[in-house]
Amino acid sequence: AASVIVGHPLDTVKTRLQAGVNYGNTLSCIRTVYKRESVFGFFKGMSFPLASIAVYNSVVFGVFSNTQRFLSQYHGRESEASQSRTLSDLLLASMVAGVVSVGLGTPVDLIKIRLQMQTQPFQEANLGLKPRAVALGVQPIYQGPVHCIATIMRTEGLAGMYRGVGAMLLRDVPGYCLYFIPYVFLNEWITPEACTGPSPCAVWLAGGMAGAISWGTATPMDVVKSRLQADGVYLNKYKGVLDCISQSYQKEGLK
Repeated sequence: AASVIVGHPLDTVKTRLQAGVNYGNTLSCIRTVYKRESVFGFFKGMSFPLASIAVYNSVVFGVFSNTQRFLSQYHGRESEASQSRTLSDLLLASMVAGVVSVGLGTPVDLIKIRLQMQTQPFQEANLGLKPRAVALGVQPIYQGPVHCIATIMRTEGLAGMYRGVGAMLLRDVPGYCLYFIPYVFLNEWITPEACTGPSPCAVWLAGGMAGAISWGTATPMDVVKSRLQADGVYLNKYKGVLDCISQSYQKEGLK
């Protein structure tokens, strides 16, 4: 819950830069959001992740640690040290956690992104659409997370709640592997052998470095996921993951 409160404003900026138009760079996006929507614009769509993140994170971290424990028992290893140093066990546990995170996290991310993006005019100049944006004084499509869920279920069915699931799988499975594995090994490397466990500083340092490594590699698929999940509010621009990658690359290049 603390991570959502601290991170959501920058997550809003990230989503607007990934799936929106005419925001420029990060600082320009921050200024634009603040000018049009005040400080509350940075907290759009926060209530649903805030309500669900405790369950989501406890399940993901619980699946990772319990899968590790099961694999250790299966291989007949009982010591925590030997368990934590087994790369194959870490890899499999991370992949299982990534798959579980997609099942739980796709609807949460979808609702969050739809609420974050509904004030964004979707390429109205190119598509000839009249934007239904709050910034222009028009009623937003979604009145809140519950109304957003009901609208998606009514118009797109249950499959609509899992829009972008392919991109999220390609983001989270490698992403969690590159999060948990560096985190475990960095923790062991930083912690002196005489200590029974890592210090808070070691945990913070290992977690920060693991997070940087994970997001550095997960960002391309996160862009695709955000665009697919933001798609469908006004019209459907993308046919799938490959089409989104192709269109994004043709219009904007690798960057």
